[in-house]
Amino acid sequence: MSVKEQLYTACLDIVNARQATIQSTFTGIQEAMLSETKSSAGDKHETGRAMLQLEREKLGNQLAEIQKVKEILFKVDASSTVSQGCLGSVVYTSQANYFVSVSVGEITTNNSTFYAIATNTPIGKLLLGKKVGDTVTFRNQSFVIEKIV
Repeated sequence: MSVKEQLYTACLDIVNARQATIQSTFTGIQEAMLSETKSSAGDKHETGRAMLQLEREKLGNQLAEIQKVKEILFKVDASSTVSQGCLGSVVYTSQANYFVSVSVGEITTNNSTFYAIATNTPIGKLLLGKKVGDTVTFRNQSFVIEKIV
């Protein structure tokens, strides 16, 4: 399995784990809302229900965001080789290594550390369209692109 395929799989695993956690919490809130019965302390009941409803809406928004992230990830062709920074490229630089896909943070594979970043992040925007040998400056630090896969 290539480095790009390993990074893609790691990203998908991370996103799926986040989705499962959110879904589990969402299901727990649904069950809590269904099991809550009207007590004599009506105001307390209504406040609790309103809080659960707000939390459920927030989790629903998070699930929608996760779905958008997955849709972007599904556009990545892990078997392709590219010559410039773009969605799905693995960019090796003199400072750090990047997998331009979705923002899930640091991933270690084959004893190398990569940062999975989205194309709309500041560093992601800088890497788009760049080729081997180009210099990129980010936060007053310059680094050279050494390899792109």
